[in-house]
Amino acid sequence: MPVNAKSAWPTAAMAMIALALGGCASMSKDECLAVDWRTVGYEDGVAGRTGGQIAEHRMACAKYGVTPDLRAYQAGREQGLREYCRPPNGYQVGERGGNYAGVCPADLEPTFVAAFEAGRELYNLQSRVYSASNRLDAAHRELERAEHEVVEQSAVIVSSDATSEARAQALVSTKDLAERMGRLKGEIADLERDKARYERDLADYRASRPPGA
Repeated sequence: MPVNAKSAWPTAAMAMIALALGGCASMSKDECLAVDWRTVGYEDGVAGRTGGQIAEHRMACAKYGVTPDLRAYQAGREQGLREYCRPPNGYQVGERGGNYAGVCPADLEPTFVAAFEAGRELYNLQSRVYSASNRLDAAHRELERAEHEVVEQSAVIVSSDATSEARAQALVSTKDLAERMGRLKGEIADLERDKARYERDLADYRASRPPGA
């Protein structure tokens, strides 16, 4: 539910409060004395923070002899939660890999959670593609290093300056490297298949759901 004209606070003032709350423990005496607790509650609600957040505010201001106005804070937080608990926001929170702390009112929670889970599924699918890409890149780099080592060991094997012992050791190393390269090529093939499958799953999911749905 949008904030109505009567209860709306100037944007600039809300921005200043948000900056002050960026680190609650850093609230100065003047900030604690001047703060609008309804605004603080609203900001916490819009951010999806739990009711326990008031305890941090209380601790921050206690050393200045300031006690939060709990009633004003709760009223602001309830209003803020109605902004936070909209389905499009739930989808965005899930898509970013965020968490839901069970803060939504009962009448808004079902649609919010459904959207959140849809966004989280997209996040999981994207993460799976990203992880497969990273593993594939790492396997390719390891294969390149092994190929480079084979070249170096082969040079030792044919070198007239190398001792018979060094050539023998190079032959053993080359054999080990060849086996390692074979394993890596198999892993790369598997990872390429996995990545292609994950990309298809992601594309199918995106096609089945419009952005933010």
